[in-house]
Amino acid sequence: MIIIDDRIDAGKAFDWGRTSKEYARFRDIYPEEFYKKIVDRGLCVEGQKILDLGTGTGVLPRNMYRFGADWIGTDISPEQIEQAKLLAKGVGMNIDFRAVSTEDIDFPDETFDAITACQCFWYFDHERVIPKLTRFLKKDGRLLILYMAWLPFEDRIAGASEELVRKYSPSWTGAGETRHPIDIPEVVYDYFEMEDHEEYDLKVPFTKETWHGRMRACRGVGASLSEEDLAKWDEEHRKLLDSIAPEHFEVLHYAALAVLRKR
Repeated sequence: MIIIDDRIDAGKAFDWGRTSKEYARFRDIYPEEFYKKIVDRGLCVEGQKILDLGTGTGVLPRNMYRFGADWIGTDISPEQIEQAKLLAKGVGMNIDFRAVSTEDIDFPDETFDAITACQCFWYFDHERVIPKLTRFLKKDGRLLILYMAWLPFEDRIAGASEELVRKYSPSWTGAGETRHPIDIPEVVYDYFEMEDHEEYDLKVPFTKETWHGRMRACRGVGASLSEEDLAKWDEEHRKLLDSIAPEHFEVLHYAALAVLRKR
């Protein structure tokens, strides 16, 4: 599904379906600490029903399935959802994945104990979505927003890879990340109150092949470049990594979470 949003990449079209296979192989990279931070807050555990928005290939529900919650994952991309279903079925996980945009989801009132949104919250039409999420949540239900990004100004490999993405996608708004709390739109505070937030550093392990795949799967590359430019980027990025990266390395990231309680 082609997406055009003036808030993102200056309105340049992108389609997650074009990169779903790479996404499934190379975007499941969150370290154990990322999930522990969630469980330590009593969220996404046994006895709870969770809705994961923008689930992509189901990274969050698949990795947290072991903690016993009952998950539904939704995503606008049918190709992403197909990968999520294949990956979950392959290891015997019973997760309900649905291809539907967040703006179009509908569930009975007070269905969920928590709603999660990992790496996706800024894509939504918040004026339409937030009242719905409030309705879907039980009394005192939580909205958990999650994010992780490499730090290009502190990590040499990340910075060099990001510079190459910007060469081919100058309007890509995924560049230039620094540590900061997750930005929460004002409309959210009409329905929720901030309960907790945290920002922390992580070192994420890669090989040259998995980092190349991680970068190729990003919005500024695989989801938006023409086939011709993608081939050029692919060749140039492999040469770049051969010149600056060892076979195994870590990339410095920061992670952030925000827990909001339903008013």
